[in-house]
Amino acid sequence: MLPAAANSGVEARIFRTMAFAVVLAVVFSLPFVQWRITVGLLLGGILSLLNHYWLSISTAAAFTVLIHGAKPRLKVAKYILRYLVIATLVFIAYKLNLVSLAATIAGLSSFVVALFVEALREFYFVIIHREETS
Repeated sequence: MLPAAANSGVEARIFRTMAFAVVLAVVFSLPFVQWRITVGLLLGGILSLLNHYWLSISTAAAFTVLIHGAKPRLKVAKYILRYLVIATLVFIAYKLNLVSLAATIAGLSSFVVALFVEALREFYFVIIHREETS
């Protein structure tokens, strides 16, 4: 069985940090930038959260299949389909002139922000909880 209990805390923190970063970016962009930039940040952030969720589900399903020895039902097409959905939504929003492409990409990068926050958190705990060596 996978150590889901150990990883669920990290995964939940990353997801929450992603959501917090998206909300923070959208709220702070509202009074200062054009509406297309704010909508782009929002669209990119929502798609980033959706992609993270889909990736978590598909990875868990793939490992469950491997552990139980069954044939994988997850086809490469399903794995690639989520990227096609994301690219199509971004393309449509950009062609309709609803979003700034750069802001949408920045919103899609909320995962990077979450990873940096998690790395800093882990680094903090390593330094605080280390034992003195003589």
